[in-house]
Formats: sequence, structure tokens, C-alpha cells
Amino acid sequence: MTPSTPCTAVLTRHPGTYSQAVQGIEARVRWTEDGALALAYTLDGDLTRLQIPPPRPPRRADRLWQHTCFEAFIAVKGNSEYYEFNFAPSGEWAAYAFRRYRDGAPLVDEELAPRISVRNAENRLELNAIIRFDRLPALQPAAPLRLALSAVIEEDGGMLSYWALTHPPGTPDFHHPDAFALEIKTRDVVAVNNPT
Repeated sequence: MTPSTPCTAVLTRHPGTYSQAVQGIEARVRWTEDGALALAYTLDGDLTRLQIPPPRPPRRADRLWQHTCFEAFIAVKGNSEYYEFNFAPSGEWAAYAFRRYRDGAPLVDEELAPRISVRNAENRLELNAIIRFDRLPALQPAAPLRLALSAVIEEDGGMLSYWALTHPPGTPDFHHPDAFALEIKTRDVVAVNNPT
């Protein structure tokens, strides 16, 4: 498999949350040569006003969404099963499997560990994560997939803002079926939320 052309999508802030420090967040998605899914999140803003977890040895951890983290929800198009991945700037990660909307449990398989790398610049935070699919039985390699990409950003004082491709009505809900707004195929990426 040859690597695909990346697709760039803009995450928007949930209208019920507020951020003084974040100017914007973009996510890029592409397939790697070996069939893994590569995700790249870029946050532009005043990093001095954000609570960014310090680097730690890579390991599985729960409740990463209570602080700054980036997330990916992945489902086969037309299927109610899905996976959730959390990537913290610390290098910590979490994975969950769901049978249907919010009906799931943590995946404790250490072989699932995504490769995470983080770069900080003056006003930019970049997090890259690579997910292998060989240990995710609900994701068939040739099936079209739907993704919900999101981020939780913590600012000084503990204020959280919620960012996603699209927000269903109501409180922030990254699990909602309408949040799965990006469709990808095996060799190319089609942005459903931005068809241009």
C-alpha cells in the first residue's frame, strides 16, 4: 500500500464552551505504507495559558479526557461498533471498544499502543499518533470507515473547551453518531464535513 494524500479538517469549539488561549485546531488523516492510520493534530494558540501534561513514559492511562488530550473515534461505515483512542501530550494513551453508543469498555491490550510524538513551538502544539488496525477485529481493512476527531483542551484555572469536526445539539458529545463526520477509504481520504 502506498501512503495516501493527507486530508486536513478543522475542529471547531463547542458553542457551550469557551477558550481564551486557543486560536484553532486542525487534524490531518492519512494511511501509511504499512496500512496504519496516521493522525496529526495541530493546535495554534498561547501555549503558556494551557495546561499541557508533561512528557512521561508511554503507557496506557484512563481519564485522559479530563485534561488536554486529542481523540479519535473510528467505526466501519454503517456499523454501530466503534473504537475510541485518546492521545495525551504526555505520551500516555487509552483505547476503548464500544458495541454501540456509549456501551463499551477499556481495551487493555498493550499491543494496541499507538506511536505518539509531540512537538511544541512558541505558539503551536503538534501531536502525531499512528494506530495499527491488526488488533482491532471490528475494523476490516477494505471497509470504508467513519471518524470523529476531537480534542479536550485545559486552560489555566482548569477551564475545559471541547473541539470536534462537528457538534450535535446539546452538551459536548464526541460519541454521538453525527460526530462521525469524516469518511476514509483504504487508499484515499474523503472529507465528509468539507467536501471541497
